[in-house]
Amino acid sequence: MRARGIRGSLVGAVTSLALCLWLGAGAAGANGTARPVFQAAWTSFPDYMDPQLSYTTEGWTAMYDTYVPLLTYRHASGKAGSEVIPGLAKTLPRISDGGRTYTLFLRRGLRYSDGAPVRASDFRFAVERMFRLNSGGSPFYADIVGARSFAKRQHPHIGGIVTDERTGRIVIHLTRPRATFTDELALPFVAPVPSRTPMRDRSFDPPPATGPYVITDSRPGEGWSYERNPEWRRDDGPRMPQIPAGRVGRIQVTVMRNGEAQVNRLIDGRLDWLFDPPPIDRMAELEAGAGGTRVRTESTLSTYYFWMNTRRAPFDDVKVRQAINYAVDPEVLRDVYDEQLAPTHQILPPNMPGYRRFDLYPHNMATARRLVREADPSDRDITVWTDGESPNYEAGAYYQIVLKELGFHVKLRILNPDSYFQVIGNGRTPNLDTGLADWFEDYPHPNDFFGPLLAEKPTPFYTNNFSRFVDPRLGRRVADLDEEGTRPIDEAAYARLDRDYMKLAPIVPFGTRRLVASFSKAVDLRGFVWSPTFETDLTSLRFKPEAAAGKPGSDQP
Repeated sequence: MRARGIRGSLVGAVTSLALCLWLGAGAAGANGTARPVFQAAWTSFPDYMDPQLSYTTEGWTAMYDTYVPLLTYRHASGKAGSEVIPGLAKTLPRISDGGRTYTLFLRRGLRYSDGAPVRASDFRFAVERMFRLNSGGSPFYADIVGARSFAKRQHPHIGGIVTDERTGRIVIHLTRPRATFTDELALPFVAPVPSRTPMRDRSFDPPPATGPYVITDSRPGEGWSYERNPEWRRDDGPRMPQIPAGRVGRIQVTVMRNGEAQVNRLIDGRLDWLFDPPPIDRMAELEAGAGGTRVRTESTLSTYYFWMNTRRAPFDDVKVRQAINYAVDPEVLRDVYDEQLAPTHQILPPNMPGYRRFDLYPHNMATARRLVREADPSDRDITVWTDGESPNYEAGAYYQIVLKELGFHVKLRILNPDSYFQVIGNGRTPNLDTGLADWFEDYPHPNDFFGPLLAEKPTPFYTNNFSRFVDPRLGRRVADLDEEGTRPIDEAAYARLDRDYMKLAPIVPFGTRRLVASFSKAVDLRGFVWSPTFETDLTSLRFKPEAAAGKPGSDQP
């Protein structure tokens, strides 16, 4: 999953008038009456506010507590938060036919936030909607029988999903066993939505919810709000007791491009939570507790890297790609990210099953220059892509300098972070040579790092394989390991795969990220949950009792 890099301050700022209007709207309703509100600031709007489309940390954090798939992840921190549990389904799936058939039953009596009943066929509709919208998540489900032909519009429905409205039974047939399919059923891409949901991006008007919160008043680029799902207390909550109900009545998120403004408003109490790390020069102030603030630093299963388009010169030459790996210094990039990044030079991050530390390309500019001389590329004009947020902008600028030192002519393209991954993932975008990217786990399995990033066949519309790298031999090994079904993960095999991919140098990994969330003095962090996949769990946010009493209309228990 992409976390748009970000995690820093932007050089731009929203206008004061728009910000005041947006923040002020949360304190009172249209008639001036007080409403419960927990104020948050994010540096960027999610890529999409639509469960079938979003593929960034921002989007998944935003929708974890609104759209519940058939299966979901336990609302817990640490390793416990990686456990797949029943969501809308009564139990975990019954797996048969040698790992090719999954049978689940929808819980009875579930309703969407608009009061409409949740139907078994809504699951098939969600999967089909995801394919129709060319979602970046569709490769996870391409092995469902009939999915590929449906995607090519050869059939009106996906024949491998069979549902029964009367019993709630959902049967999914796969073309081959998949070791990770249970995890993939717990991802937002296949969270059921009503079958009347339009086949287009709904970020401006998100579909009705099944979780404890419902998204309201979504304004892409500006912010969005949550209110309690009116069906949760009566219908959905009692049927899904494993999912917390949430502690605050309303959450309002404001997109604030200016990190300085975020910190100032957190200290003076106008904000309660900053999703992104503060500017580097304000970090020590918050860590010291300015204004009673608290900072939480959390490790992640992530890899930050530079991708190189292996279908275009000069990166179609393995010697050039190896040279770039020697030239990039992860220690320098650790400083760029203010030591919130642990240097690494391989695909799998620490603590991921299969991780075995190695470094085939210790920093050595002399070796890098020699390899470039040996390759003698005829095309030395390169476009480097990055987004405009700090420290990603600085990382891109550093990369530009490194490539110039190797004798390339380099142009730096800086994009709005709200659309960065949509642009570089689109094969029709011109001059996609090389650039910055990151990958955060979708689920705790090494296949999640190899499949989407390097083994997925690139499509013209969108791909996570930004290097457009295809090696049939290595891809077959990824597929074979994924077909091992419910057997324990073959960690040694994945460790060898990590090394063998890096020998071909399709990307330049340089670090794994630690993330920071900041909270005001009004927030009670007892019971706070940091999900390994979804980060801050909105249902764990709450005010201190004395602060809640002073918050307008707080209905916190």
